[in-house]
Amino acid sequence: MNRKYSPEMRVRALRMLAETRPSHPTMMSAVRHVAGLLGMSPETLRLWQRRYEVDAGVKPGLTTDAAAEIKRLQKENAELRKANEILKAASVFFAKELDRP
Repeated sequence: MNRKYSPEMRVRALRMLAETRPSHPTMMSAVRHVAGLLGMSPETLRLWQRRYEVDAGVKPGLTTDAAAEIKRLQKENAELRKANEILKAASVFFAKELDRP
């Protein structure tokens, strides 16, 4: 079941995880503990932790800002390609009009 969590909930969960981590032998056991306390899926919390580490530069990967920029540029690129195709079709149309006697 997909649930939307507020940004405040995400920050709280990550803070709780950071505080709880030293008392657990593994990160996953800490994730399970905190997720159980908050009534959320451990996988959700694990993904939030991973995303936080990448965004903070602790682990390698594509940051959230970079992913958003890539998505924006891909959308812009698609729009420009579409506009280019329209302009090509228009130029062919008008070139045929000029060739008519």
